Amino acid sequence: MGVVKGVILDESVLLVENNDDKTISSLRPAAESLIRTLFLSRTHSGIAYSVGLPDDKVSVLKTTANLYSLDCFTLNDSGSEVMPGWCNTDDVSVVYLVSNKKEFLPKLSSYNWLIVFLNVGGESSCHNRNVLHIEDLEELPLTICHLNKRSNGTNAVTVGYIMKPSRVEDFAKRGAFPLCPTQNGLMFVPLTSKLPLSSQLKDVDIVLHKATDEILSIEDNKLTFTQNMQALQRYLDQHQGLCVVDPLSNIYPLLDRLEIQQVLLGLVELNTDGRYLIRGAHFLKVDSFDEFDFATVLSEARLSLPCIVKPKVACGVSDAHKMAIVFRVEDFKNLNVPLPAVIQEYVDHSSTLYKFYVLGEKIFYAVKKSIPNAKILIELSNSNELKPLLFDSLKSLPVVDSIKGSGASDHGITSNESIDLELVTDAANWLRRRLHLTIFGFDVVVQEGTHDHVIVDVNYLPSFKEVPDDISIPAFWEAIRHKFDLRISK
Repeated sequence: MGVVKGVILDESVLLVENNDDKTISSLRPAAESLIRTLFLSRTHSGIAYSVGLPDDKVSVLKTTANLYSLDCFTLNDSGSEVMPGWCNTDDVSVVYLVSNKKEFLPKLSSYNWLIVFLNVGGESSCHNRNVLHIEDLEELPLTICHLNKRSNGTNAVTVGYIMKPSRVEDFAKRGAFPLCPTQNGLMFVPLTSKLPLSSQLKDVDIVLHKATDEILSIEDNKLTFTQNMQALQRYLDQHQGLCVVDPLSNIYPLLDRLEIQQVLLGLVELNTDGRYLIRGAHFLKVDSFDEFDFATVLSEARLSLPCIVKPKVACGVSDAHKMAIVFRVEDFKNLNVPLPAVIQEYVDHSSTLYKFYVLGEKIFYAVKKSIPNAKILIELSNSNELKPLLFDSLKSLPVVDSIKGSGASDHGITSNESIDLELVTDAANWLRRRLHLTIFGFDVVVQEGTHDHVIVDVNYLPSFKEVPDDISIPAFWEAIRHKFDLRISK
């Protein structure tokens, strides 16, 4: 048996059964989700239907096939051959998923497909004990992984992933989540809330998660996750041998801007004579904008205006990215930023941000446009009476072009500060050891004048979209595989 690289979905598992001619034909509730998973995993997929199927049902199938670029063809037992490319070979297998109630065509045996029956009630039309049966459409991806493990031997490893749909799509569109084994044996399957999590996880070798997508609330430093994530937590507590990228306890510091700032204080270990300084930004925690003598406490914290004010909670809640740049001490009062908050040094950095991505032992970076220097910000904000500049860092940064939209004049910005890649690489390796994370990102700015390299943000499982896919995706797979191999070697 070869590796499963093709899936044919019979009309009997896709369409809602109805005996009423007046009922509009439609797909089963889980059918489109399965098709989308196969599509995003880049699995060669097709839809097969019987000769004589009513036109309205054929129309639904063909519309779905066109939407997801699937083959769509008829199957019958009287002479016509299946479409080219749908035959098993020594190296490639095709799975045919069909309802257990549909009459089994003898001719199908000649194609040597791997038959999987979806049990929809009633007696099966095929009594061959060697065929596989599943109870839900959502089980098919894991079933394919079972088959591929049988074919690929001990090298095949199943990665179950859990994250929000938009993130899955972002990764999958770049080829990051294939069902067919990668060159290092990884197969990716979604962990769905539609099935008991424990039944899925018993067949998974690695869990890959973006837990910050699953946070419902953070109150008094207590996290509340979605039910699916809570179930995952319980399972991991009971099965501590399961490989996780990364353990939830390891990502907690990244959820709290104050805690990660305190972690970054440890970068002092890397600072030696003859090198530029690498550090976190100077910072101050505040629980209220009314109680402080801000002129004094800012000075004591080595902060000067303007400052950037961020919520202490770094992610997972709707207002975690609601920030402000403050130009005057009196404007801290009634500032519209969630409390508690972290007041952070505003670093003049020639409007240049360096985004670093750590994928296992490999490190990549990209250069992006950023907020302008303080002098330019002040000049541009004079028309707004230097009121605090409020923004959502997920949606937009107050770069020069966006401020221009309010009537400011143009300012050319160029960076004369180059980055010391060796220094930042040392910092990346230090962070990996300190945080015990496999995949993470951090942002660096180079301070004008001093040339200090300042880390202003650290985040877990970034998209690394700025790195070309043909470089980043294999590195992503390698990082996950290396974590698994290290785990089982202990």
